[in-house]
Amino acid sequence: MAENKRMILNMGPQHPSTHGVLRIILELDGETVVKLTPVIGYLHRGVEKLGENLTYHQFIPLTDREDYLAALSNNLAYCMTVEKLLELEVPPRAMVARVLLTELQRIAAHLLWLGAFGLDIGAMSLFFYVMRERELLLDIFESCAGARLTINYFEIGGLRKDLPDGFEKQVSDFINLFPDRLKNDYEKLFMGNKIVRMRTEGVGVLSKEDAIDLGVSGYMLRASGVPWDIRKSNPYCGYETYDFDVPVGKNGDVFDRVWVRMEEMKQSIKIAKQALDRLPGGAFLAGDPKVCLPPKEKVMTEMESLIHHFKIVSEGFNPPVGEVYHSIEAPRGELGFYIVSDGSNKPYRLKFRPPCFVNLQALAKMAEGKLLGDLVAVIGALEPVMGEVDR
Repeated sequence: MAENKRMILNMGPQHPSTHGVLRIILELDGETVVKLTPVIGYLHRGVEKLGENLTYHQFIPLTDREDYLAALSNNLAYCMTVEKLLELEVPPRAMVARVLLTELQRIAAHLLWLGAFGLDIGAMSLFFYVMRERELLLDIFESCAGARLTINYFEIGGLRKDLPDGFEKQVSDFINLFPDRLKNDYEKLFMGNKIVRMRTEGVGVLSKEDAIDLGVSGYMLRASGVPWDIRKSNPYCGYETYDFDVPVGKNGDVFDRVWVRMEEMKQSIKIAKQALDRLPGGAFLAGDPKVCLPPKEKVMTEMESLIHHFKIVSEGFNPPVGEVYHSIEAPRGELGFYIVSDGSNKPYRLKFRPPCFVNLQALAKMAEGKLLGDLVAVIGALEPVMGEVDR
């Protein structure tokens, strides 16, 4: 206890509401948060430095482990950055499939957040509903890549392999099922709940000006009233040809952050349906043999395939000298990669722009001067994925 009767309290790094190994040092005056200091680094693995010692192709699986709740989004941002460096054109089938799968990944990420957030504030029933739908999405990812979490399906130049048989039916079934469940189960059970509203409305307010000054993005920025979405402002993968809206909040509080993500799931279904309707046939991988592995249809022995892969990652892949940055609208905001190339098959410098790391800056602004009892809801709505924060 300090002389001024203020208490210094450690929250975490094991506290369940921190969604990972985040530590927060709190200075309290009674139950009022006077000062909040995030302490990060418990999950630091030196991923950027690892990327500078691996070939461009070898690094792709490591992107899955950053925001491990949105592996496909990380795959996409990195692969598109390398493709921008190479000026490599991706086939239309791969482009549409990327849009479709990353929108489904956005829904899967939001569902897991929603269930965990419900547990944070005492709404336990919601968790069982969201996991029911999320399992259907993981089944789709597993059919494509053989994995459910660290999916690793996108490749430099397109997709690792073609979409599986039955893929379109799986996606269509989910698209037809999900909107009614979102409306009848989630919104009625959660958004209209009086206790949920009391725990979220007017809590953790972040003004439009502070959101812009702090550089937050994604649902954090949109909940504060800024209609900024990279899919609209800097379109990629042909997003300019899709019809969808950008949900924008009014008050910048925890409730608005919940509402924005609810609406985003509706828009993702809308985009996924358009992508499924326009999914073309043809190649799923660019035809440059110096960059991409040969299509699966080409018959090769196992040894020939290994030799060809070795040539790509060690000999044939020589990108131009230069620097490039590319970003996408990931589930938690602007996810970007910056690469400096010296012409070798490994990046000279690799740098992430992780949305969770930047968004975490806003935590003190939202919590200081407010009650300790509201902090769990504020952290839960912020949703820091610490694998991405610490890297």
